[in-house]
Amino acid sequence: MSDVLLIEDDAHVREALCQTLELADLSVVQAGSFLAAEPRLTRDLAGVVLSDVRMPGRDGFHLLGVARRVDPDLPVILLTGEGDVPSAVRGMSEGAFAFLEKPCDPDALVDTVRRALSLRRATLEARRARGAQEGGDAAARILRGTSPQSQALRDTVRAVGRAAGPVLIHGEPGTGTSKVAEVIHLLSARAGGPFVKRAAPALDAASLEEALRLAEGGSLFLDHVEALPRGLQHRLPEEEGARLLAATNRDPATLLDVLEPDLFYRLEGLRVHIPSLRDRPGDIPVLFAHYLASACEQADIPVPTVPPEMQARLMAGEWRGNARALMNHAMRYAMGLEERTGTPRAGLAERMRAVERSILVETLERHGGQASAAARDLDLPRKTFYDKLARHGLKPEDYRDE
Repeated sequence: MSDVLLIEDDAHVREALCQTLELADLSVVQAGSFLAAEPRLTRDLAGVVLSDVRMPGRDGFHLLGVARRVDPDLPVILLTGEGDVPSAVRGMSEGAFAFLEKPCDPDALVDTVRRALSLRRATLEARRARGAQEGGDAAARILRGTSPQSQALRDTVRAVGRAAGPVLIHGEPGTGTSKVAEVIHLLSARAGGPFVKRAAPALDAASLEEALRLAEGGSLFLDHVEALPRGLQHRLPEEEGARLLAATNRDPATLLDVLEPDLFYRLEGLRVHIPSLRDRPGDIPVLFAHYLASACEQADIPVPTVPPEMQARLMAGEWRGNARALMNHAMRYAMGLEERTGTPRAGLAERMRAVERSILVETLERHGGQASAAARDLDLPRKTFYDKLARHGLKPEDYRDE
């Protein structure tokens, strides 16, 4: 873990700043541009950011904006040329921790960094304490359902959470493997550490190393572990810095065909099976009511009634997409796009507003709260996209994987 993430495009200035900080017993990671630094800007960054303002391409203000969206509590110290008052005013108004002129007085630089670092450590410690406090009932709070199968799942997750070692989570698509992994993390001794989620098919050697570094002291969740390239699988069995949580939609008995034996047998030790909705139909009305209330809250519309005949149809459904399919059905029902027996339909303007909001929410969720990617996906100018978010009371940071 580093104390300072230093971003400066001038190599000579960067080395000088690094030397000043290291002489003060502060550890430094250097980056020559925003693009080089961006992967390290995470909510769990244990240090502070020190960045030049004027850099080619994405400047320090862009970096400040990204850092604020990733974590509003992440201290960012900006550097600029002597006498650049407008930049200083802008930086402080946009949430910079401090603004220093170059060339920096060494004592002032070290003092500012230490104050920011002290604040950062206090913030992360408070989060860890809060996470540990909230983790105790996470299984009941997040894994809903009243059926015996759901109760058995909660009991299994609690036991696995208290244990140590890698975990294999398996279930059909849409059953919530990611949510179960998060609960296991919250119930574990690593609850105060980071929970890092990655899709195994998208990993290469560099991104896997980055994920392992970010997850140190916490948990690394690999979705679709069966698609992890064989050349990378040897990196996981020896990893001690992060607890490995892996998920698959395949039958575990077939995983030896695609996983190295060392990795397979490590994952085999602790296994969690998530039953499909077809296996627990009694939970479907409970889950539908929860998803319906959530959809109506997001769209700012009244919750419609669900007549008994509708509940019977829900329980008789196949729900091949499991919770995800039920959630989508609840969203359509909330917006009046499904027939509501005995319930007045919403007006056109209200329904169009609900549709737009649901599309924004779904896009933010799909892109993990990355506003730029979501705006590109919807083919919207950045300002228009943010105007729409503000109109619906949405914040990208609320949809980021933490």
